[in-house]
Formats: sequence, structure tokens, C-alpha cells
Amino acid sequence: MKHVALSLGALLILTPMLWLFVSSLKTTPEIIARPPVWLPGVPQWHNYLRVFAEIPMLSYYVNSLLVAGSVSLIVLLTSSLAGYALGKFKFPGRDLIFKGILATMMIPSILFIIPMYYLMLRVPFAGGNDFAGLGGSGFLHSHLSLIFPFVVSAWGIFLLRQFFMSVPDDLLSAARIDGCSEFRIYWQVALPHAKPALATLAIFTFVGQWNSFLWPLVITTSAPELTTVPVGLQMLQVAFNPSINLHLIFAGIVLGTVPAVILFLLLQRYYVQGITLTGLKE
Repeated sequence: MKHVALSLGALLILTPMLWLFVSSLKTTPEIIARPPVWLPGVPQWHNYLRVFAEIPMLSYYVNSLLVAGSVSLIVLLTSSLAGYALGKFKFPGRDLIFKGILATMMIPSILFIIPMYYLMLRVPFAGGNDFAGLGGSGFLHSHLSLIFPFVVSAWGIFLLRQFFMSVPDDLLSAARIDGCSEFRIYWQVALPHAKPALATLAIFTFVGQWNSFLWPLVITTSAPELTTVPVGLQMLQVAFNPSINLHLIFAGIVLGTVPAVILFLLLQRYYVQGITLTGLKE
């Protein structure tokens, strides 16, 4: 009975995605037909090729992969370092720092948009700026403006701290007795134990950055060469007439979901393990 309920729930969740994929293989008359046409008469696989031909979809892919991949790698490094320090070392103010990090998770991200924009604009010695951050464009016309504001994740630090707390202190003490430096203990002893948590954080960070829309929209308004997939998909409605080319819009949306789905399928084993283990901690 439990498996039947889970199967029905999974089918319910997957139905919109299946409908989207099938619609991307139809013609527009088949999509808007009443009563609905459930399957395409002849699958229109060339819809996907037309999306690449009509808009710079490949450029959007490259920008999104560069931004999401870079942010994910840097967040894994910063979160694991901070999580290891907060989870395995005792120093004055540790709990206060951790609570301060958690408090930042309660602030709506939209409130950071304007401050982040001016921070990217006023970066000293970047984009023609002087030492005071004046006279140029800072990071605004480069990929750094899409990457730099997201290289530290409060949620990532929280997740890794909880995981590192499960690593036995005796294991780390044994490494110290053997003469390992603190960084080597972190890199070669503690970090390998955190693969499930790292995979979970990588998936959440990559998908979050891949789907990010508002901040890339603000940045790419003055730098269209930095356009990412979500912003590019929004432009599909401008490039195509929805009443005529609805099938191409659906094909573009499907193309936009492919990398995130592939990443999840590759790391799902670690993802499930990471969610299970971190959910059992204090």
C-alpha cells in the first residue's frame, strides 16, 4: 500500500514535466486543440534545433554553466571550511558567530538586490574604478558580478557544520598524533567523510543558481552578453510569437531543465544519503 501511494505521488509530481516534454514535440495547433491532443501525430524533434537557430541558446548555456558551476565549487570550499571550523573547534564567540550566520537566512534575499548592485559597481581597481571604487563599472560587465555575491552560503555552512559534528574527535586526534597539519586533517580526513553532504549542497547550489532569475536579469540589462538560461527563456516570448510558435517556447523550456536534471540523476545516491544523515543529527 505504501509503495502504491508513493508511486501515485511520484506520477502526480512528474505529470507536469511529462506534459511539458510531450508538448515540446507537438505543433502549436496540436497544443491548443480542444479537446486536448495527448500525443503528437508526428514528433517534431526539430523544434529543439530551431530554438538553437532562432536565439543564442548555446551562449545562454555557457553563461549559466560557468556561473552555476563556479558558484557551486566555491560554495563547497567556503562552506566546508567554515562548517569544519564551527563544528570541530572551540573558540570564544563560536556560538554567537554561528547564530549570526543563521540569522542571515531569515532576511528576504530581495532586500540585498540594490546593495549588491552598488557593491559590484564600486569594487576598487576593477572595471576602470580607482581605489575609491569610482570612475568605472566595477564587476558589472563581467561574469564576476553573477558569481561573487553568492560565494558564501549560510545554509551551506549550517549543513556542513552539522555533518562535521558527526565526525569522531578521536579520528582527528589520531591524525594530529601522526603529525598531520590542521589543513591536512580537514582535507584528507574530515572532508572525505562529508561526501553525501557535499553532494547535497552541490545539487541545491547548482540548481538554485541555474534557476536564478531576478539578479541575472538586473545584471544583464546592461550586459546582454552575460544572459543566462532563465533570462533567455523569458526572451523566448519576445523572439517567438506565442500564438504561432508555442511549440518552440515549450522546447526551449525543456532545454533549460536538462542540466539540472542530469546533475540530480548523477548525484541522487549521495543526495538521499546526505538528507538522511543530516536529518538525524541534533
